[in-house]
Amino acid sequence: MSLLSLEHVTASYGASQALFDVSLQVGAGEVVALMGRNGMGKTTTIKTILHMVSATAGKVTFDGHDLRNLPSHKIARLGIGLVPEGRRCFPNLSVEENLIAAARAGHWDLARVSQLFPRLGERSTQSAASLSGGEQQMLAIGRALMTNPRLLILDEATEGLAPIVRQEIWSAIAMLKHETGLAILVVDKSLKELRQIADQAVILQRGTTVWQDKMVNLTAETTDRYLGI
Repeated sequence: MSLLSLEHVTASYGASQALFDVSLQVGAGEVVALMGRNGMGKTTTIKTILHMVSATAGKVTFDGHDLRNLPSHKIARLGIGLVPEGRRCFPNLSVEENLIAAARAGHWDLARVSQLFPRLGERSTQSAASLSGGEQQMLAIGRALMTNPRLLILDEATEGLAPIVRQEIWSAIAMLKHETGLAILVVDKSLKELRQIADQAVILQRGTTVWQDKMVNLTAETTDRYLGI
């Protein structure tokens, strides 16, 4: 049984339809890559999971709970942690204050987040605004982990970062996969790194799921067709 399941989901921004037929599943402890060219509905799919955008048809369930009529904060409490595109840290709060803002009791605490990202421990009293872009991304991931989720959603977590920082983020994601059993839904353009960590892949085109299978079955022909420029 899937931990997260979307079945034939549609969604709109007012009169403008954005999702036409999205289906995907994420199992417990599984890493799923959500891929597609820009503007194909990946972020809208994430917003629909969290009811930031309302699904107009289809099913959205998490651990057996129907998410379509739940407010976003209750969905988060069910065990979904989001690392949003653009990081969105609280700039005037310290690193530690950002981390504890939505913290819930569990495996992940300040000490464990600092082990994963030592820079956050070193900068615990600094404001988030004073951090580099890469450090803010680490903070956004740490903040999501502090909610002790069962599913972590990463929306473009390495976008715009320096190569050395991107590698730190990918190493942390790999650790989460291999050592914690956390389910992860990840949106990213780095196909090489996604191949190393993802169990399954889902490709969207114009708000529709057009390919879904094991990552090892993703061929060059398929990537050229749906992901190429």
